[in-house]
Amino acid sequence: MKTRARYGTALVLAAALAAPLLGADEAEKKPDPRPIGAVTPAPEGEGWIDLLDGEHAGGWEVPGGTKGIFEIKDGVIHIFGKKPTKYVGYMPEEFGDFQLHVEFKVAPGTNSGIMFRADPASPPFKGFEIQVYDDHGQEPTRHSCGALYDVATPMFNMSNPTGQWNSVDMIMQGKRLQATMNGWKILDVDFSIMTKPVGKFDIPYNEQAMKGYLFVQDHGGEVWYRNIRVKKL
Repeated sequence: MKTRARYGTALVLAAALAAPLLGADEAEKKPDPRPIGAVTPAPEGEGWIDLLDGEHAGGWEVPGGTKGIFEIKDGVIHIFGKKPTKYVGYMPEEFGDFQLHVEFKVAPGTNSGIMFRADPASPPFKGFEIQVYDDHGQEPTRHSCGALYDVATPMFNMSNPTGQWNSVDMIMQGKRLQATMNGWKILDVDFSIMTKPVGKFDIPYNEQAMKGYLFVQDHGGEVWYRNIRVKKL
């Protein structure tokens, strides 16, 4: 009887000790809490230019004259998502130091980007790009949504699920870029210390042009952009 009692006590103790361990394992399986953002309001007031209003919408085109890859309707650029890769740019003027607000939503699998200070001859290599990508819920990388493409990983991946709008707000002044997505700061990068080529670029970021054109990318995935507002600094 004593042996059975001791055996039963041992089983109870083993179960009690195992319970916290099982609980810890279950806790480890739960995803880390992620920030939840919200689309920031489109800025208005002195100095802000709406690049999709009636006065400016006609300035968007594809360098080289390619037709049929996008339309602008009701204040929204709709890129249909056709190969090969093309770039839809606001071509009437270049921008150097500026604030920019852009809202976008993507279809499943979409890969796009917001390019600035870009050369129409080669926007992805002579200019800068904030990545637009369908990767909601994934860990941030230098290729994820909100990344300074192939160069800097965002602090958080703030992208919303497909079909939902997102906002990007950036300040590009001198050689410093600051950016937020859906209200959360994701990038703060000093280009002046980048004196050697980084990522896919042959030219150091410190030597990239100080002004250029704004583009949104058609990389074969359907994407929509609205409320593109810029303020020169």
